Amino acid sequence: MSGTFVGMPAFPKAAHDAVNNATLRGNLRHATHTIRTKRAKAVAELSDWAELREAGERIKDHTLRHLDRYLVQLEESVTAAGGVVHWAADAEEANRIVTALVKMTGESEVVKVKSMATQEIGLNEALEAAGIHAYETDLAELIVQLGKDRPSHILVPAIHRNRGEIRDIFVREMGEWGRPAPEGLTDTPAELAEAARLHLREKFLRAKVGISGANFMVAETGTLVVVESEGNGRMCLTLPETLISVVGIEKIVPSPRDLEVFLQTLPRSSTAERMNPYTSMWTGTTDGDGPQNFHLVLLDNGRTDTLADEVGRQALRCIRCSACLNVCPVYERAGGHAYGSVYPGPIGAILSPQLRGTASEIDASLPYASSLCGACYEVCPVAIDIPEVLVHLRERIAQGGRTTREGNTVVLKPAKGHAAERAAMRAARWAFSHPGALGAGQRLASRTRRFHPRTLPGPGRAWSATRDLPAVPAESFRDWWQRTRGGKDTTK
Repeated sequence: MSGTFVGMPAFPKAAHDAVNNATLRGNLRHATHTIRTKRAKAVAELSDWAELREAGERIKDHTLRHLDRYLVQLEESVTAAGGVVHWAADAEEANRIVTALVKMTGESEVVKVKSMATQEIGLNEALEAAGIHAYETDLAELIVQLGKDRPSHILVPAIHRNRGEIRDIFVREMGEWGRPAPEGLTDTPAELAEAARLHLREKFLRAKVGISGANFMVAETGTLVVVESEGNGRMCLTLPETLISVVGIEKIVPSPRDLEVFLQTLPRSSTAERMNPYTSMWTGTTDGDGPQNFHLVLLDNGRTDTLADEVGRQALRCIRCSACLNVCPVYERAGGHAYGSVYPGPIGAILSPQLRGTASEIDASLPYASSLCGACYEVCPVAIDIPEVLVHLRERIAQGGRTTREGNTVVLKPAKGHAAERAAMRAARWAFSHPGALGAGQRLASRTRRFHPRTLPGPGRAWSATRDLPAVPAESFRDWWQRTRGGKDTTK
């Protein structure tokens, strides 16, 4: 993946700094609570939501099981419709392909939209190194770019900014990137939106090359789909002469009929809308209408390795709705930047370590960036069991073991700093497999409970510093059962 976030501290350090930022926490709390409340109402309108959720899960799982066949079918369909398909094994290859395609046009500017995959690979930086200026046209992405910032949310990349901060960014930076902000700009939403519209309009009308991602690709027809709420995406997709779409290989669905499910679940889970205001679909090229040159760059960049993991592969079902972020108590307090990836929140905590591996300190820390409360699984419209994958990745980090990297099976060594955890788990396994010893330990703990400390020693202090240490009961459940029910303890 991209080196954009390299150098950031591991999640615990980054989150510690974030939770001390009162403005950030206020912005996040207001935004996430508002979005999830609206989402709950939108989902409740559908009596068959559970069936749609299951259908989305089944479609995605079926597609991933037969991904090789559907990708070949997609290439054939896109080619037959006048497009050109490129295959990129990693970020470096994808950046090289896109840079070469832009240079072939002779242009030095591009407009971009719906491009999380291009953020993943660091395309803007690669284009800049080649003398090509990339302009983000999604309103939130524009705010992030003008503020020399990083996205912190899948759906609302500038969720960590309030209206006053956005107004200051527009006034300070717009003139350096193109049309300046209007005189006397205030922080009212209507004025901020109008300032962005005027700023972007001249770029849309001038740009000859557009770069996009896609929400879905249809193997049967070669159709790409982008859903959005602003209309900027449609400008980016239709006005340029050349369109280059960079899309992860997992975004494919077999047929147009499958879109029926996702075009119901995605908008309700993301923006709490019954349907997206703008749903753009295009298939190849058409003479005299829209871009006359279409290139599709299919991006792997760790996805095939993830597919090889029977537990972790369910992360590839993700349709990027961001519902899991909006209900996550950890994300609400730490914000997206602490995750050190373009994919923050619960889904980022399982996706990034699989796409990038767990060799770096920050990737090894991400599976622990969760309370395992399960709220993320409950709201996921494709039923990704994020807590299950988090535990699976924690085991891989703490214990080591076999995994797949760049198509090869490798054996990971246990990560440093987990020796005490491994020892504790081995002790627990022994105790639970010897009921007599477990019972004796429980009775000893009960009889000595008045001498127990209120906080844990050593590394345990980090846990008990912010929560009470549970008191040991006067007797164990087993002893209570034997005393009150007269049961016979067969473990002695």
